[in-house]
Formats: sequence, C-alpha cells, structure tokens
Amino acid sequence: MAGGFVGGDVGKRAELYEGRITSYFILACIVGSLGGSLFGYDLGVSGGVTSMDDFLKEFFPSVYRRKQAHLHETDYCKYDNQLLTLFTSSLYFAGLISTFGASYVTRKYGRRISIMGGAVSFFLGGAINAGAVNLFMLIIGRILLGVGIGFGNQAVPLYLSEIAPPKIRGAVNQLFQLTTCLGILVADIINYFTEQLHPWGWRLSLGLAMVPATLMFIGGLFLPETPNSLVEQGKLDKARKILEKVRGTTKVDAEFEDLKEASDAARAVKHPFRNLLKPKNRPQLIIGALGIPAFQQLSGMNSILFYAPVIFQSLGMGSGASLYSSIITSSMLVLGALVSMSVVDRLGRRFLFIEAGIQMISSMVVVAITLALKFGRGVMLPKDLAIILVVAICAFVVAYGWSWGPLGWLVPSEIFPLETRSAGQSMVVCVNLFFTAAIAQCFLAMLCHLRYGVFILFAGLIVIMSLFIILLLPETKQVPIEEMSYLWEKHWFWKSIVCRQDSDNKVQNQQAAAV
Repeated sequence: MAGGFVGGDVGKRAELYEGRITSYFILACIVGSLGGSLFGYDLGVSGGVTSMDDFLKEFFPSVYRRKQAHLHETDYCKYDNQLLTLFTSSLYFAGLISTFGASYVTRKYGRRISIMGGAVSFFLGGAINAGAVNLFMLIIGRILLGVGIGFGNQAVPLYLSEIAPPKIRGAVNQLFQLTTCLGILVADIINYFTEQLHPWGWRLSLGLAMVPATLMFIGGLFLPETPNSLVEQGKLDKARKILEKVRGTTKVDAEFEDLKEASDAARAVKHPFRNLLKPKNRPQLIIGALGIPAFQQLSGMNSILFYAPVIFQSLGMGSGASLYSSIITSSMLVLGALVSMSVVDRLGRRFLFIEAGIQMISSMVVVAITLALKFGRGVMLPKDLAIILVVAICAFVVAYGWSWGPLGWLVPSEIFPLETRSAGQSMVVCVNLFFTAAIAQCFLAMLCHLRYGVFILFAGLIVIMSLFIILLLPETKQVPIEEMSYLWEKHWFWKSIVCRQDSDNKVQNQQAAAV
C-alpha cells in the first residue's frame, strides 16, 4: 500500500543543529496528515462502494443481477467484471503516469505547488464521481483522483521529511502511514452508514473525498516552501529565512551549510537514473527500488483493502455485515501502524519483517483452509467459520500494518545514497503504483478462477518475500545514512558486488597514474 519518504540526512554537523518544534512544523504535519488521508480514504471507499447495490444497479447491472442470484451463497465469481475492477485500478494507473510529471513539478517549482495541484485534482475527481451519471464520468473522476494521489504521494512525504527536524524524521514518516490507515478506517465507517441511504448513499461516500482535498489546498496556501527546495532553486536568502522560522531560532548555520552541500552534491550527478545501475548501487536498486515496493503489493494486502466488503459478501455475508467486517480489518491496520511507530527503532526492521511474514503466511493458510471446507457447496458460511475467517484476516492485516505497510517506504528511503535518492524514490513510487494497479485489476478474476487457492498463492509469495528479507536485507536501524554503504561491504552476498567496483576503480586509477 501507498506511504512516505524520509530524507534522513544527518550531515557531519548534525550535532550542531539547533531548533524546536514550531507552529510551522505542526502545520506541515497537519497538511501531511491530510495527504495521507486522501490516499487512505480512496483505498477504503472503493471496496465499500463497489459492494453497494445502488451503485451496482446504476453502473454495473450485470454484476448486480449475478449478485442477487447468489445473494445468500458463497460465490467467488459474483464480482468478476473487468469494468468493475477498472473503476478501482484506473486511479492507480493514472497515479503511476502522473508520478513522472509530479517529480518534475516538485523538483522544478517546489513541493508546495505540487501539494496544492494534487489537492485540486483530487477535489475535481471527487466531485465528478459524486455526480457521475455514466461509466465514462466515473472513470474520468477516478483518473483525476489518481493524478491527485500521484502528486500528493510524491510531494507531501518529501515535504514532511524536509521540514521535520532530523532527529524525528523517522517518526514523521510513520505518521504519514498512520494517517493513511486512519483514512481507510474513516472511509469504511462512512460506507457503513451511507450504504443505508438509498439510492444516493454511494454518491456521498465518493463526494466526501472533496473535504480533505479542500482542507489540504487551504493548508497549502499557508505552508512555507521547504528550505531544501528553495536552495535547489538558488533562493538562498529566502531559504535561510524559512529555515529560521521553521526551527524557531537564528542559529541555523550548521544545518544550512549541510543543505547547500547536499544540494551541490545532488546537482553534480547528471544522470541519477543511470547512476542507479552501477554495481555500487546494486543493493539499493534490487532491494529498495524493485523488490520491496513490488512485494509490498504482492502480499495481497491491498486486494483485501480494496475488496474487503466484496470478499465478505462473496462468502455469503450480507451487505451490512461485510461493511462492518471491513471496519474491523481497517481498525487492525491502524493498530499495526501504532505498534510500528513505537517499536521500529528498538526491535529493528528485519525483526518486524520476519515476524510479520510468519504471521501473514499462517493467516493466509487459515483463510484458505476455512474457505476450502465450504467451497462449492453453494451455502452461506456457518457463523463459526465466518468468525474464524474475520479473525484470520485481521491477524494478516495487523501484521502487515507493522511491517510491509510502513517499512515498505521507510527502508528504501534509508538505503539510497544522496546522489541517487530522487531517482530511487521515483522508481519506488512507480513500481509500487504499477503493482497496486495490476493487483487491483486482476484480483477479482483471480478470486473467481483460483477460488480459495488465491490465498494459498499469496501465502507462497509471502514466503518468497520473507526469504528475500532474510537473505538480502541487513539491519538498518540507527545506522547513519552516510554509513549505509558499509552494510553492503560487510554483507555476505552484496560485498562481492559492491567491492568489485571499488577494485575496478583502483585498477583504473593506478593505470591512469602510470600513464
């Protein structure tokens, strides 16, 4: 699922940094929270709306008729409709494409402009969806929502990481993830009540997306641009004034010098994407840019978030019961985020990844066995099996909430070196959104054809994910970002790759010196 980016730069003068928590920083946290809630609200609202009868009758009558024919039965194919899944996945395909434009705007014109532009696009998407009278309007609205999320996910977490004092950047990163989870929970609660408002309740669910978008735009009007962005644009005097306001002190010489040096170093790299392909950056490319963001979606978590009400209804639960169950699962996601915030810097990243992997695998196996016991009998699940199903899914969700959810964004942000961090973050977002959209588009068809086997498939993928972490990711907790390269040089697998380039460089230097 979607989340934040932490700069994490603690330069050699970090011990000289001064400052305090100021009103500017608090305002930034509030606006950042709204950015996370936009993404979370859409994650939660999509699945609830697609399970509402009024919505299905309006746009997907064939799905509605199939659902009514199997209203009280377990039928995995009730919702197998590619146009219905396009309603969900179109947003993420749009977000994937818009990320490239958002990256340019964020770098060229600043984080604040991207934040406000994303809010406007999200507002328009919510308005069009709320007033949609045909499928075309519905998809156009989803695309605009996707553009808003593409800009928001690119700019808001970056803004937070740059505006926050270095010592609490990790906590701010987790805050963005927490508010995403809260957005999902709020959407599920709203869906539970609007489902009872016939025939326009679904319009209210979709239209309420305009509220956080409006607040985010208004908040953006009062936000200062980040000092980092102003330094990038060459506005040094203004950057220093903003830094003094944000930190609440005029003693910002050390931090300001680090900002200038970091900006100079970043500008010196002409081809950051090409630099990512060098052997010395191979661990970051494989782990941070490709592996972790892809596996974050292949865990199956977002499928459960998208379609929790649909899944529960497919298994014989009524509409109200399914929405109520999805509220429970999203509450578990919030609980997991809170747990992660409190223990991630003490227990470490690897521990949370590995423990959660075991818990998630066990949960998926329990879900598959539970469904297999009643699959194909065409009857509603007994109450005891339904309870076991909900408990197993909750155990899966809470484990994801303290592991792959927040750490899927935190770890990549820790391991990229400065010269490739912007390019690396762009790849993280692109890979993440690509697999988000692909899983969203394919899941209902997989549920129909693989049936309970789809959960065995996810369990198998989580086994691979966990082995990936065990074998390839060293522990990164409390390791300064400047010293991260030493982890690869000492790692049993990566040392032969990253050290090979150092050896080649030494040979080239010796040959050049000899000449």
